[in-house]
Amino acid sequence: MIIAVDGPTASGKGTLARALAGHFGLPHLDTGLLYRAVGRQVVLNGGNPDSETDALAACNFPMDLLNEPELRSEVTGGFASRVSIHPAVRNALYERQRNFALQAGGAVLDGRDIGTVIAPEAEVKLFVQASVEARAARRYAEMIETGRTCTLKEIAMGLKERDERDANRKDAPLRAADDAIVLDTSELGRDAAIAEAIELVKRKIS
Repeated sequence: MIIAVDGPTASGKGTLARALAGHFGLPHLDTGLLYRAVGRQVVLNGGNPDSETDALAACNFPMDLLNEPELRSEVTGGFASRVSIHPAVRNALYERQRNFALQAGGAVLDGRDIGTVIAPEAEVKLFVQASVEARAARRYAEMIETGRTCTLKEIAMGLKERDERDANRKDAPLRAADDAIVLDTSELGRDAAIAEAIELVKRKIS
């Protein structure tokens, strides 16, 4: 069984995907982390994330980069959104994601184009969304917890800019698949959102 979990930044899709993977005993891949690694590697290379040539070169990032805490920062998230608009970058990472999705037994993948591009044949497709206000509040709490400094307004502006780029990019834009189940987590706490996601998957496969 393949479960595709898509949605914008800070919608809660990563938390739900990990919980679904644990509940159904499936391996999990956070595909957004791959793009964050490319964005981070561009910076380490002294390149420009808006340059397709620089971004493509950064696709050869070392695997241990995926464990770097900086990948979770807002700045790196912005770089990830910028490199993800390049078709060459998406093509370079496509096979890695596709192979993970098609492994024996199935998998859970979360990102922005899993149900539409990476695994359109997924048995279950969830599109997780939340208001900008709710998402900004969550990200702000995460930043405070990790000791990072950033204002709520800055985070909200960053989310809006990233949403705009992701939804309007020419290649694999962020959108819900036609057969996706939409789950709005704006008013849901973590446990309630997880319980609802599990229930939605169960209903879909029953």
